[in-house]
Amino acid sequence: MKAVTYSKYGPPDVLQLKEVSNPTPKENEILIRNHATTVTLFDCWMRSNTSPPGFGLIMRIANGIRKPKQPILGTELAGEIIYVGKDVTLLKKGDQVYGFTGDLGAYVEYMCLPEDGMVSLKPTNMTYEEAAAVPQGALTALYFLRKGNIQKGQKILIFGASGGVGTFAVQIAKNIYECEVTGVCSTSKIELVQSLGVDKTIDYTKEDFTKNGEVYDIILDTIGKSNIRRSKRVLKENGFYLFTTFGLPKLFGILWLKVTSSKKTFFGLLEERTEDLIFLKERIEEGKLSSVIDRCYPMEQIAEAHRYVETGQKKGQVVINIVQED
Repeated sequence: MKAVTYSKYGPPDVLQLKEVSNPTPKENEILIRNHATTVTLFDCWMRSNTSPPGFGLIMRIANGIRKPKQPILGTELAGEIIYVGKDVTLLKKGDQVYGFTGDLGAYVEYMCLPEDGMVSLKPTNMTYEEAAAVPQGALTALYFLRKGNIQKGQKILIFGASGGVGTFAVQIAKNIYECEVTGVCSTSKIELVQSLGVDKTIDYTKEDFTKNGEVYDIILDTIGKSNIRRSKRVLKENGFYLFTTFGLPKLFGILWLKVTSSKKTFFGLLEERTEDLIFLKERIEEGKLSSVIDRCYPMEQIAEAHRYVETGQKKGQVVINIVQED
């Protein structure tokens, strides 16, 4: 099968399209013919062995000191089941599924996943490309907003509202929890964020959201660039300040806020639950959530896709077509 691999850290050109052995499913696994995957900033960090400021050594130890431990990137996928192990009971051959793999490995034509892993029937009203663009961003947004005890009617600010996490955070807060949502992004992304149904947009290159007199029940920072000292002033007492990513210098500020204020903070790693994938599928089929896809690239142009993601210009997700549909 074809797979995109890399044997050393570096720029996008270290990615190579190669023929590798087909995987063999275990008795509790399904074999998926992968139709689409994505390129996320996390994939770029792994490939280049970079990370948010201050976490470089930790990242290198985790990934491999001299070369990557996992030579195949990719965390999201959507495809068709072509084989099921004898112990598989909930899924069957021919099912169209989507999934998330925290252990990477999705830049491939065929992939095995355990039936009880992060895989579900894909939304019936989505293409493979649209479904592949859901798991990481939507699961992260849902998890962190729930950690912030999101409630109907609250005022929510999403900092980084145009990215893979932010676009889903806006929709989840607005369409599922019926909150009043403010989206913060750069000038070129204002129109996209408005199209998601936000109540207000703020261009952070022109306006400081901490100076407009508004206060919020939840501030969700999806890019780790909000100012903690100023932001906490516009957070309600017992409000939540949530961080999906951050650098080490910011971690100290988060911890200081945590111990010196009644305003609550949360940061951490996504807890993977299959029921959340199913929940998202159902909300998508109800028309409450949709994917935002910036660009699609064929598998052969995955290095170019990585280069584009690293520009910081992407809106929503960048998708890789593994199977070219007719």
